[in-house]
Amino acid sequence: MKLAEGIVVGLIAGYYDVETAAGIIRTRARGVFRQKKQKPAVGDRVEIQIDDQGMSYLVKILPRLNRIGRPAVANVSHILLVISAVEPDFSLELLDRFLTFFSWQKVKVTIYLSKTDLLKGDKLAKIKEDLAYYQKIGYPVFTDYHDVEVKIPQMIKEGQIWTLAGQSGAGKSTLLNHLKKDANQVTGAISASLNRGKHTTRKVELFKLGEGFLADTPGFSSIDLTPIKLNELCNYFVEFKRASSKCKFRGCQHLKEPGCEVKKLLEEGQIMQHRYDDYLAMRTEISEGRLPEYLK
Repeated sequence: MKLAEGIVVGLIAGYYDVETAAGIIRTRARGVFRQKKQKPAVGDRVEIQIDDQGMSYLVKILPRLNRIGRPAVANVSHILLVISAVEPDFSLELLDRFLTFFSWQKVKVTIYLSKTDLLKGDKLAKIKEDLAYYQKIGYPVFTDYHDVEVKIPQMIKEGQIWTLAGQSGAGKSTLLNHLKKDANQVTGAISASLNRGKHTTRKVELFKLGEGFLADTPGFSSIDLTPIKLNELCNYFVEFKRASSKCKFRGCQHLKEPGCEVKKLLEEGQIMQHRYDDYLAMRTEISEGRLPEYLK
């Protein structure tokens, strides 16, 4: 009997594929995880036990950095957020929800605008203008697929786990198929009546890309922000947090406090009005403890 460490790269039908120094080993989880109400996730660093008959069991989950998504991916270093220009329609509200959620989770985000070939002229130009603001406040933004194909693998450093995220139907699995030619993810049609995609990803796996891994996960059209503490929400808007060091009052919520640097930058046009409006809407959502009607 021997022990080995590795990373869970696949989960399907109760089996965990663990990449070790000796290659990928298929394992089952020991019953102890059910007793502890724990469940290993793709991305977990784990310890496996291989007995004399060649049977392999996952026996220990090593400490996690985080656990994100449905189904979950553990130890996520970076999110590649796929937002579509159309089908489903581009939404600043949805973009801000994703960015706030991942900021709360302390995970960095790169934005990719998909389906730009389906939208032309002034509408596409307006979206790119809006995204230029996000680039200015520190989010890498890609609007061209060829740039993504070339640069994303270069950005994934050794041992990092990047995860695709975004609204259902935004094109995550299609992008993964291009980035990793042998991924063979099933892509699905858009449900026109709901203007949202069908959930087409059946399982979650890690694929080797760059010097690390890329995961594909099912999409979702809403994110629950209600667990965020109301007085901490402003810290997850990166430009608000940056500006808050110049606010007159420590813990400024950027509402009606005098000497607020965020409100000053907002009036000067250096903070996008839409971002501030979304901040106020999220405050209402968190204080009421429920998702807004349009997201249900």
